[in-house]
Amino acid sequence: MLANVNTPGYARETVALQTGVTAGRVNGVVVGEPGRVADKFLEATVYGRSGDAGRAEVEAGYLDRLQSLLGATGSESALPARLDAVAATATAMAGANGGSAVTAPFVGMVEDAIGSMRQLGRDVDVLRGDIEGEVGDTVERVNALLRTVDTLNDSISRLQGLGRSASGPADRRTTALEELSALIGITAREQPSGRVTIDTASGVPLLDQRLRQLSYPASGVGSAQPVYPTIDVRFAEADGTLGAATGTTLDTPAMGGRLGGLLDLRDRQLPAFSARVETLFAGLARTINAASNTGSAVPPPAILTGRATALTGGDRLGFTGAALIAVTRSDGTMVAGTTLDFDALGAAATVDDAIAAINTSLGGAATASFANGTLTIAATGPGTGVAVAQDTARPSARAGIGLSHYFGLNDIVRSDTSMLVPSGFTTADPHRFAAGEAVDFALRDSSGRLVARYALTGATGPSYGDLIDELNASPLGGYGQFALDDVGRLRFSATRAESGAMLSVLSDTTDRGGTGRGFAAITGLGAAGAGLDSAGVRRDVLADPTRLPLARLQPVAVGTKALGPSDRRGATALVDALASAVDLGDAGTMTIARFSAVVLGDAGSAASRATDRADQMGARRDDAINRRDSVSGVNIDEELGQMVVLQNSYAAAARVMTTASEMYDTLLGMIR
Repeated sequence: MLANVNTPGYARETVALQTGVTAGRVNGVVVGEPGRVADKFLEATVYGRSGDAGRAEVEAGYLDRLQSLLGATGSESALPARLDAVAATATAMAGANGGSAVTAPFVGMVEDAIGSMRQLGRDVDVLRGDIEGEVGDTVERVNALLRTVDTLNDSISRLQGLGRSASGPADRRTTALEELSALIGITAREQPSGRVTIDTASGVPLLDQRLRQLSYPASGVGSAQPVYPTIDVRFAEADGTLGAATGTTLDTPAMGGRLGGLLDLRDRQLPAFSARVETLFAGLARTINAASNTGSAVPPPAILTGRATALTGGDRLGFTGAALIAVTRSDGTMVAGTTLDFDALGAAATVDDAIAAINTSLGGAATASFANGTLTIAATGPGTGVAVAQDTARPSARAGIGLSHYFGLNDIVRSDTSMLVPSGFTTADPHRFAAGEAVDFALRDSSGRLVARYALTGATGPSYGDLIDELNASPLGGYGQFALDDVGRLRFSATRAESGAMLSVLSDTTDRGGTGRGFAAITGLGAAGAGLDSAGVRRDVLADPTRLPLARLQPVAVGTKALGPSDRRGATALVDALASAVDLGDAGTMTIARFSAVVLGDAGSAASRATDRADQMGARRDDAINRRDSVSGVNIDEELGQMVVLQNSYAAAARVMTTASEMYDTLLGMIR
């Protein structure tokens, strides 16, 4: 027994000694089968706390890795420092004249900040891939331990039936159960037959009279995916061969243990962090582009080509106010100009009506065209260019966005997959879904469990209002309410019972009117709405930073200067915009610098809390193990004391035998 003092899972044994009686006479001592000393309540406590510790440890490990990706607080490589550098170079640009030596640092810092956010998103995907691979490995280990316990159950039950000691198999089973409980939360109950039944923490049977195994598809393991397969529970043979499905799945972190922690990280914590990084990018892009679209490069470009919107020529124009469109020479002298008055065009005006108005009023000095959702305005004369500005008294606006900004005519930041601005659609606008197009939605509760999924097809009606009604009537509507806000973003308000639920887009095959913009991008949902994956500084500006739109177009008469090469009011507008609060949707309204600090601060706090929790749960588990071992484990002092008792007992027995022998010798001597 002393040889097993440090053997994990070993429980000391005691031997029952009884007086042997034959025909009413004492004839010695009967030594019974060794009995295992164990307290099932203390063992159950160990299993419960091992599950808590397993989950806490895996969360602490991955959140620490996430924090390391963000960079140390105050580090020049950290995202807040990169955003501060964007603001600093914008300030320097506003206070200096010059060419690329002044503008290039700002362009480089913007590209660097976007690249950092994009890389951070990819790093999080790598983490999710690592977690997914570990989920598969953990499922395999859980299955192996369940088979081990099932085999040991048979051995223990058979030995107890024969009246023999089952201490050896019982010790090995305890070790297996302790490891299993760290991987998945379990409840183990010992039966009169000696077998142990195992249920998950949520009550799903894993082992009773029949063995069950967890089934998890191998396809896609080790990669980040929009949605992952569930873990099915299936009946199995003793060798692990899978049989019929039980109809039960394990898809929630509530299962506990290391596996529960992995699912929570993969399905809730890391996607939520990625969404906040995408929101940060969307806010940065909107802030910079809002300022840049109030200006113009000098000389102005011969062609202004916007980004793809979701509008078609026949769509409601939806602008109010007015915008100035001008054609100037390379030195900034006005050649032709017009004020496009959207209020005068009327509420029923279409995008095509606005294009016709521009072409008519510019008198051939420039032509406007609109195709595939993209607005293009091109100067026709040699050495001339196009500039756009807001009317100072009545600035143009659709969803709060000016003409140039909405169409992206003077963007600094572009994305191939996102509009970068709210769409401005209302419930009365047509959605233009084509046959066979759909958006696949998934809804997860606050624990990360997939609770509902629905494919939106637009078959119930032609308008965005009909889409909203379809979503509210779908299974998703049982968990909250859908609505379009006043700028055309889709909002989901979860019920109080489902507070913290997360809506995501798994796939989107829609393409509104051939514009290349799907429902998710139009309504600002998920990665498609943010467009971070394909984002960056506009290519021509990146190649030539002097093309930054830093000058302001002046409403002057033809033949006078409308643009000045030394005008830096656009740079001042960038500085002011970066210091101003921006609407970040569900995240609220705040400055980009503030939101970046919140995102990274929350990630650091989460990592710190996870580390503290891991320490606490580990200490609680160790305490439970020590309490169990104080009863079941081998105590050297106690065993030495027992040895002394046995030695004294042996000496006393030997003395009795010696005395009896001497008495018989004396008696025999007297007879002789």
